[in-house]
Amino acid sequence: MFTATVIQSQIIRQPLSIRYAGLGAYSKNFADIFSSTTNQASLAQLKSGGFGVYGERRYLLEELNQFTAIVAVPTAGGTFALQGDYFGFSLYNENQLGLSYGRKISNMVDVGIKFNYHTVRIAGYGSASAINFEAGTILHLTDRLHAGMHVYNPLSSKFGKNSNEKLASVYQTGLGYEASEKLFLSTEIAKQEDQPVSLSAGMQYNVAQKVFLRGGISTTNNNSYVGVSLQLDFARVDVNTAYHPQLGFTPGILLLFNFKNQAKE
Repeated sequence: MFTATVIQSQIIRQPLSIRYAGLGAYSKNFADIFSSTTNQASLAQLKSGGFGVYGERRYLLEELNQFTAIVAVPTAGGTFALQGDYFGFSLYNENQLGLSYGRKISNMVDVGIKFNYHTVRIAGYGSASAINFEAGTILHLTDRLHAGMHVYNPLSSKFGKNSNEKLASVYQTGLGYEASEKLFLSTEIAKQEDQPVSLSAGMQYNVAQKVFLRGGISTTNNNSYVGVSLQLDFARVDVNTAYHPQLGFTPGILLLFNFKNQAKE
C-alpha cells in the first residue's frame, strides 16, 4: 500500500522590482533603508534613520498592487526597522508585518534578523496567518568587495495549527562590488522552495550628485528593471519599471525620507 502526502508551499510575494529597491544591500556606500528588503544585515551600514514607501502595479492590474513601507532607527546598539507589506485587493490579499534588527559584529561582519507575521485573507473564506523569521549576514571582504547570505523562513512555518499549507523557504547569496564612488555592481543567486534557481544582476550609476540610475535583470520570470532616482531637499524620489516579455510592464514609485544625517555613535 502506498500513501501520498501533498504539502503545498505558498509562493513568496515580492515586488517585481524588489531588487531595484534592495540593490545596495551588499555595499557600504550605496545602502539605504530599502536594502534591508534584500538582507537585514545591511541595516548596520545606515548612517541615518529614515522612512520610505514603495508601491507598484504589477502588469498594470489593479488587483495585483503591492505596497511596502519601512521605518528604520539607528541606535548605539544597532539599527531597528519596522516593515509592512501588502499585496492584492479587497477579495484576496496578503499582508506581512516585520520587525528587523541589524548590527556590526566587527569591521568585516554585519548580521541581521527579522521576525514576520504573515496573513492571507480571501473574501468568503476567512484568513490564515503564520509567524516566521529571516536572517542574513554580510562580509566586507575589502573596502569595495562585499558578500553575504540570507535565508527566509528556514523552519517552513505553516498557516494555522492544522494546515498543510506553508510559506516557502528561500535561500540567497549575493556579491557586491563598488567599482568607484559612482558605480556599484551586484549579483545574487536565490533558491525558493519548489522553484528553479534564479540569478539576478544589477547596477547603480551616480550620474550627478543628486541623480542616479539603476538597472538589472533576473532570470525569475525573465524579468528586467530600470529606474531613475532624484534627491530633493526633503526626500528621494525614484521612478522605475519592470518588464516581462509576455505580461508587460510593472510601474513603481519609491519615496524615501531620511532623518537627521548623523552617523551612529
